[in-house]
Amino acid sequence: MMMAIAGALGAGGVMLPVSAQEANASAADSGSEAKTLEAVSVVGSRIRRKDETAASPVFTMERSEIESTGVVSVGELLQELPSVGSSFNSTGSGGTSHGSSSLNLRNLGANRSLVLVNGRRWVNGAGTRGFRDFVDLNTIPLAAVERVEVLLDGATAIYGADAIAGVVNIITYSSFDGLKLSSYVGTTDKGDGFTHNEDFLWGKSGDWGSALVSATVASSKEILAGDRDFSNTPLQGLSRNTPAGRFKNSTAVGSFGTKAFVRDGSGGYRLDVPATDVYNETPDTTLIGPLDRAGLYGQLRFHLGDSVTFVTEGLYNTRESSQRFPAATPRIRGGDGMTIPADHPYNPFGVPFQGSGTSFEVVRAITELGPRINTQNVNTMRLAAGFEGDFTNGWSWNSFYTYAQNKAKWTSANQIDLDKVALALGPNDRCVANGCVPLNIFGAITPDMANYIRANGVDRNGTKQHDFTANLTGDLFALPAGMLAFAAGVEYRKESGFDEPSAYFNQTPEFISYSRKTTSAPRLPTSGSYDLKEAYVEFNVPLLADLPLVKQLELSAATRHSRYSTFGGTTNSKLGLVWRPWDDLMVRSTWAQGFRAPSINELYAGLRQTNLPAIDPCNGGGAGKPGCVGVPASYDQSNYSGGSILSTVGGNPDLQPETSVNRSTGFIYTPGFAKGLTWSVDWYDIDLKEAISSFGSQNLLNLCASTGQRCNLVTRDSSGEIVNLIDGPINLNRIKARGVDTTLRYQLPKMAVGNFDLMFNAAYLSAFDRYDTLPNGQVRVATRAGKSDIARESFPRWKANTSLDWSLGLWSANWSMHYIGNTDEGPAPGYGRIPVQLTHDVWGAYTLRSQPVTFTVGVQNLFDKEPPLSYVNGGDLNFDMSTYNPRGRFIYVKAAINL
Repeated sequence: MMMAIAGALGAGGVMLPVSAQEANASAADSGSEAKTLEAVSVVGSRIRRKDETAASPVFTMERSEIESTGVVSVGELLQELPSVGSSFNSTGSGGTSHGSSSLNLRNLGANRSLVLVNGRRWVNGAGTRGFRDFVDLNTIPLAAVERVEVLLDGATAIYGADAIAGVVNIITYSSFDGLKLSSYVGTTDKGDGFTHNEDFLWGKSGDWGSALVSATVASSKEILAGDRDFSNTPLQGLSRNTPAGRFKNSTAVGSFGTKAFVRDGSGGYRLDVPATDVYNETPDTTLIGPLDRAGLYGQLRFHLGDSVTFVTEGLYNTRESSQRFPAATPRIRGGDGMTIPADHPYNPFGVPFQGSGTSFEVVRAITELGPRINTQNVNTMRLAAGFEGDFTNGWSWNSFYTYAQNKAKWTSANQIDLDKVALALGPNDRCVANGCVPLNIFGAITPDMANYIRANGVDRNGTKQHDFTANLTGDLFALPAGMLAFAAGVEYRKESGFDEPSAYFNQTPEFISYSRKTTSAPRLPTSGSYDLKEAYVEFNVPLLADLPLVKQLELSAATRHSRYSTFGGTTNSKLGLVWRPWDDLMVRSTWAQGFRAPSINELYAGLRQTNLPAIDPCNGGGAGKPGCVGVPASYDQSNYSGGSILSTVGGNPDLQPETSVNRSTGFIYTPGFAKGLTWSVDWYDIDLKEAISSFGSQNLLNLCASTGQRCNLVTRDSSGEIVNLIDGPINLNRIKARGVDTTLRYQLPKMAVGNFDLMFNAAYLSAFDRYDTLPNGQVRVATRAGKSDIARESFPRWKANTSLDWSLGLWSANWSMHYIGNTDEGPAPGYGRIPVQLTHDVWGAYTLRSQPVTFTVGVQNLFDKEPPLSYVNGGDLNFDMSTYNPRGRFIYVKAAINL
């Protein structure tokens, strides 16, 4: 797909960034041409200027380019960029996206990538187990978007906190005349994942101003893991949580004694065989979750005379998403106070089942309840109003107030009430007194039994944002090399969030000693807020011009002071230098300080119990590892909690802000001997200190096992089972990231067979190192570039896109290719090396000569390439769900009409 500034060439099929500067760097503009250009602001600077020469790399996606991609959401649009790391999407039930979509620039995390809409901040997301500390891109209707600008550089001095990895500015339509309708439908070649999207855009403009309304409706159906061969059976092994059940008692049960036994499928029982008494719980879980969205956006611009315009806009967006999980397995143990009396109506053995610890234990997946289903309903509202205008001296100003909120409802269905299980299995008189339905845990479970122990709960959470900004920009005075330009402004912002977990799930158990009343993890409620006041100033200083080897030399400088209600004041600055020795070459360099205050979620999130994915290195006794002392050789992780790790996570009020230093150097070369050719290379180095992150369940277990450090965060019982792992946000020592971005674009000379436009864009991650300070003062360095040996963390060194556009008359077409490099998964039992993935997309379009109607037919993943298998990063789905798209070959058609 072609990336260009406004007015550049037409559509393409893959996002391949070209910086805005590149599109303007092929030749020096003549004086007469410059006079016709309108002064505009491009992301990365508040200064309005009539050229797009800047020190920071910026690229732009126009509406025609967005429409040609075949995607139906802002998240899909941006996550294809090579500079974007593992991001939340709709893939998998085992992930943590819960229907949200994020943008992870430079692999530094979604909360270090600032998202703006029309140059102003967007409210943080909601709709997970608690609220988010990053923007959910699924709350922004794609139909309202006219173009997207992406800055791949630090910009705290310009925009404030969070702009450490970069900034995305999503720009909605500001003026449109006419009516535009489009309809899109698509499905995989396997007949699933049906997707449709309908867009509406109406606008009217005149001497009075302009008005427009945009609406969108979109829906994507689910794909289950059992519908794909690569995800049907988990590589990590089948679950020991079987529908047949596994039973063990401290008192001898017939010929089984105190050994575990299972149902034999013929109405009887036999001894448990761990190697074969397993169950594949994956097929009915989510591979790609369903997502329904609808959005409405409106804007009014009314001229109050020649130099002042009143602007107001409103947006409402709603989305619903859901995920399937394996059927719940209740925790039935003697150590939790569970018993089954000898005279229980469904106890065929005539002996009581009781005991301490796990000497009495029942492990059975209650498939009669159906899969666990989590559903999210998220409503987003945003209202903004303000004024903008120009002074007679050419200076421009604007002032805006924005209010935005996300409200979310989270429904958990088909969990199990453990108190009711205790009643239904316990003493008969207690069951009768509490009106319970006895449970046949040793045999067939009827619908009445299942409905009695079924537990459904509802959480509610949300975020709010108040934001006031005022900006002024213009030329101060002339210098020998040009005009000294400036921008200055102030901002007041207040952020707040709340989380109200299900009161039912949070109840204290009455009939058991276990900490949970249900199989759903309880958590404490959360609420919090902070506000800040900011002021900034920015200058663009032309130093030299029109000299030998110095066609242009320009310095940019900005500084911003912020004062937080939670952390006091901070000042951050940025410097940039542009040197153009001659027309064909521009060299640029930046230095920037960055800052991010801990979010409300990181500071104050209530304690929450959860199950985290990890492989216990002490499995089987740990083979003499220092941190595995006392773990018996009989310990088998797969026998407990389905192999996941029981954990407690929450906020940390002692967190300190993050700071960073970003450096970048690059060039743009547009050789005069090859008209239409542009090549850019940009190197970056990011040094992030006091980085806020959880240590990670796998990291903690590995560190404890191999060194004996941080073992106080891991609690085991005598069987070796981990009964609690504490993991939450802390200030790590440091994160350092380095890499190179390159873009090559060539618009071939016009030919009789049509017009061709070639684009290649790649990102190389040379280093991503995380420094952790251990309790003994030792600094541990984890090198992540090129690795995928930690769950939910993949860092391919190479990612690239290539695109070739063709057009001739009323016909157009595109071929594109996406490349994700290999990664090292580590030693066995992993797969060692995750191979390269290469996928291809094609589309073709025809515009009717007699009517303004365009028809498009496209295929994504033309050769039906499956995601590479991964043991460590795959979980039960066998692939890295944050990096690869598992959908397979997808065919779509689209019709658009302009009136």
